[in-house]
Amino acid sequence: MKLLEGKTAIITGGSRGIGKAIVEVFAKHGANIAFTYSSSSEAAKVIEEEASKEGVKVKAYKSDASNFEQAQELAAEVVKEFGSIDILINNAGITKDNLLMRMSEEDFDRVIEVNLKSVFNMTKAVQRTMLKQRKGSIINMSSVIGVKGNAGQSNYAASKAGIIGFTKSMAIELGSRNIRNNVIAPGFIITEMTNKLGEDVIKTYQSVIPLKRGGAPEEIANTCVFLGSDLSSYITGQVLNVDGGMLT
Repeated sequence: MKLLEGKTAIITGGSRGIGKAIVEVFAKHGANIAFTYSSSSEAAKVIEEEASKEGVKVKAYKSDASNFEQAQELAAEVVKEFGSIDILINNAGITKDNLLMRMSEEDFDRVIEVNLKSVFNMTKAVQRTMLKQRKGSIINMSSVIGVKGNAGQSNYAASKAGIIGFTKSMAIELGSRNIRNNVIAPGFIITEMTNKLGEDVIKTYQSVIPLKRGGAPEEIANTCVFLGSDLSSYITGQVLNVDGGMLT
């Protein structure tokens, strides 16, 4: 059963990791997809071609969600190209980890800009279209770190906690127009980024997770399918921890 048949989704940071999995799974569920990438145009082209084989329209856009003007331009282009914006997934994010005493102002500002300001930029960019349609689902990617904090990640934790506050505010602001806003807080997900940690670190993380394993990017993507589809039509303003029980 295709749960997103006929819907158009914008997915930021769609060329690798969780974003790439969301593009692939959304295509299988019948969504037409506009996804963004920052630098890897070749990888984006491959994903575009592969996902299109599902019989849906898929287009990659080189666009920086942390740039206000680029976000506005992207939304306008997607409406022109696809005719609607039904789902927005704010997935673009970076880390610049360090203890506070060693963290530069630039590293703090950049993480806030890419992770949090981008959510403001993109939500504002799609708002007009969704208000006209009187429907929409906005899914913002936070993290368990945004819920519980972590040493050496104050910038990242602040950005991801900020996403939660912003989303809850939007749920209240936009709810009367049937625009839903929810947060996914992934736990320890096995991606190219986590693979760099080494086997011992990965095993340590897994040992404290009740399900005793890291999550797959597809498991986050499946949660996005649920929140983007009509199955979740009465859910807004919520934080869904997808973490194998890490925060239990």
